[in-house]
Amino acid sequence: MLIALLSSVAFLSACGGGKADNSWLSADDVRVAIDETFAPIMDEEAQAFALNHVEATMKPLYASEDSALHLLLADSFQMAIATRGLTESEEAFIKGKGRSALQAVIAKDAFALIVAAGSSDTLFTLDDLRGIISGKITRWEQLSHSHNKGELRLVFDKSGSSTVRFMRDSLNGGQPITGNVFAQGSSQGVIEAVKNTPGVIGVVGVDWLRAAGDSTLKNFSGLGFEVARVSRYADERSEFKRPWQYHIATGSYPLVRQVYAICTDPRSKSMLKNFYFFLKGENGQRIICNSSQMLPNSPVYVKTVSVK
Repeated sequence: MLIALLSSVAFLSACGGGKADNSWLSADDVRVAIDETFAPIMDEEAQAFALNHVEATMKPLYASEDSALHLLLADSFQMAIATRGLTESEEAFIKGKGRSALQAVIAKDAFALIVAAGSSDTLFTLDDLRGIISGKITRWEQLSHSHNKGELRLVFDKSGSSTVRFMRDSLNGGQPITGNVFAQGSSQGVIEAVKNTPGVIGVVGVDWLRAAGDSTLKNFSGLGFEVARVSRYADERSEFKRPWQYHIATGSYPLVRQVYAICTDPRSKSMLKNFYFFLKGENGQRIICNSSQMLPNSPVYVKTVSVK
């Protein structure tokens, strides 16, 4: 598998310089390029915003993170949702156009490992995952807690996605991903592959762990697949956790990254900027807290509740 990503320098050179012509913008258009990993929760955010701003024209585009940021830098979109902020060179490029960027962390997200329904292999360590994406582990019996045998395959959404970037940079030391690792084209494609193909491990954002018609996500039942438990350790310190919101908050689940809203709209007032502030404000944060397993960036309180 070959994953080719455009470098920031090459892309910025291709974009050219000079100030952007923003005459095509409508004050009521809310054009946002969104990492497809967050499609379910961002659909809810967009619907809630539109209910309170009936004049707003919501125009979200779901794409890979790489594509979303490229569209932002090319000025095709002036807002993006991604799992990283702008680099210094990207900020300088935007400044060279006579603009500035608003950036805010709006949530913490987690990756989930998913396997076929009824599977007894639901425990993975970070070393297991590192071995798979480096090509060192290609069979189930090589895993630290596996009862299965035979060739395994790990599936993700697509090249250029935030999933790939996290696995490559955070788990594989920046080296290319190799081994039995395959793209499915989308998060939904990953879920379908896990449901229909034996021996497959899927990687999806936690926001995709929803049953049909469920937006509140009380548990991981009724999904048609199993959500694995992951430990950062491979020794006696092992604590295998699922990506519950609580485990994201306490830091006991290891596969976590931040979610950014980035806005480069030069206008002082617009619906696009209103949406940016909505996402980082009380109402947008409440939706993240109540309608997903993602952790809002606003203060949260962790309580231990005894159930008798």
